[in-house]
Amino acid sequence: MSGDLVSLRLLLVSAVPSEQSLWRQATALASVPIEFSGEDAASAGKTFAKGGVDICVIDSRLAASDKDAVVNAARASTPSPFVVLCAASGGARVEGIDATLSKPGSADEARQLVELCIRVKMPTRVLIVDDSSTIRTIVRKILTASRFALDIHEVEEGIAALSQLRTGNYGMVFLDYNMPGLNGVETLSEIKRETPNVAVVMMTSKMDAGIADRARAAGALAFLKKPFFPADIDAVLARHYGLNGQA
Repeated sequence: MSGDLVSLRLLLVSAVPSEQSLWRQATALASVPIEFSGEDAASAGKTFAKGGVDICVIDSRLAASDKDAVVNAARASTPSPFVVLCAASGGARVEGIDATLSKPGSADEARQLVELCIRVKMPTRVLIVDDSSTIRTIVRKILTASRFALDIHEVEEGIAALSQLRTGNYGMVFLDYNMPGLNGVETLSEIKRETPNVAVVMMTSKMDAGIADRARAAGALAFLKKPFFPADIDAVLARHYGLNGQA
């Protein structure tokens, strides 16, 4: 984890005292300092108005009108926190949340969910690899519009990408398929051989089932056809982080 992250503030919105106690225990065990507060829906709006909330966890047992009010208050605050609905499987969809997480049954399960939230708030260092400076600029703009925090870098070909990955702490690569020198699949194979923990998203202007199959066989996390949009990036990142994302 980055040494730049000193602490986070997590707000649990729940009217159930036992739920608040569970999450309070979980945040005390987190890998970074967490300032925790547990409030009901009526009090949450004032907290959002003051700002500074990084993560908001909403208990699915709140009334639908209360959940909507909390989401609206979160979205109106600046900067807007990452909003999670904590629910049993099969719960009703809530508009405006960033992700859903399964309701924890113990402090340890809640701690694991807290760690997921921490990971989401940690900027992921990503590398754009494309021989077109125009495309790199477009992809950078799309990545910048993602709801996830990304530290974006770029190079123009595969050899340079491998060199960057050897020296930098990258979490993800957005890799063009058609490039001079090492093509996308060849670069992908080398990335997975040298830095197997780096997730790779293959980009191409043509949707070809054969290319997609080769990319996935070589270890690609996802395959995106240009043009793609911030929502497409968010869906890939939600899967990468282990979240059940919602728009």
